[in-house]
Amino acid sequence: MYIPYHRPRRLRVNSRIRNMVRETSLSRHDLILPLFVVYGKDKKNPIGSMPGHFQLSVDHLVREIREIYKIGIEAVILFGIPEKKDERGFDALSDSGIIAQALKAVKDAVPEMYVITDVCFCEYTDHGHCGILRGNELDNDATLEILGQQVQVHARNGADMVAPSGMIDGMVGAIREALDSEGYIHIPIMSYAAKYASGYYGPFRDAAESAPQFGDRSGYQMDPANANEALKEVELDVEEGADIIMVKPALPYLDIIRRVKDQFTLPVAAYQVSGEFSMIKAAAERGWIDHDRIMLESLTSIKRAGADLILTYFAREVVNKLKLI
Repeated sequence: MYIPYHRPRRLRVNSRIRNMVRETSLSRHDLILPLFVVYGKDKKNPIGSMPGHFQLSVDHLVREIREIYKIGIEAVILFGIPEKKDERGFDALSDSGIIAQALKAVKDAVPEMYVITDVCFCEYTDHGHCGILRGNELDNDATLEILGQQVQVHARNGADMVAPSGMIDGMVGAIREALDSEGYIHIPIMSYAAKYASGYYGPFRDAAESAPQFGDRSGYQMDPANANEALKEVELDVEEGADIIMVKPALPYLDIIRRVKDQFTLPVAAYQVSGEFSMIKAAAERGWIDHDRIMLESLTSIKRAGADLILTYFAREVVNKLKLI
């Protein structure tokens, strides 16, 4: 009988040794919680396709920020939902718009919270596309101008970081120029550098009320079949001045996260998107999977692939239940 000389199981025999030799660790410092904010008072509208998440009026948003900061979540990303939408997304350009109001309230209540703002127009336009249209096509270069105006509004009202998500060609350079021209040289850009035209965004579009009214976003977001193109997109954003680069979605694109991490030296973020979250929730509700185990396994896999930061709707749950340090 052959007796094994190498016995890797020696380092798996109990939880103590497994913890000692674990290669990948998940920390609360890695996590960014997305939040949705709406006009009004005392509003906490449940998002049916995203259990445990809500559209929050500013007063409820402040309460939420206070609570999550106490448990150790240090960063959020805000998505605004206007009362009225128009073809140019005016609310996103106003110092009295929903994100401007939210920023001022949050920074007044919890100045230590690191607040990132989503920079795009799909939530604000009546057509649901990510900028200015010319006919039925997105006008890329005209959109660059209003993206610059949007980030200046965010910076004036207290944003710590801006995160352009529209996959508009030249967006990072235009945003960097707009911020610097107003003296906001300290505000970093986390670019959605490799954002795929994915079917995993459905619940988010319910939450942000941002579904396109015609067509889709395949003309500017990336083809899920392409990997080399992602590296090119990241390279362009790095050249234009991105400080952090993002891959979105996360779990279906772990190979892209790994390739980006291997090729570039900037911090890499990954967005565990609404569809990833909601599928785990739905399967767990039916008793098909162990919710907490899959939640942690999914986040660990994203970190193991190379993500330094993870935007996830599980942030509050994972910190609460697993007592991350």
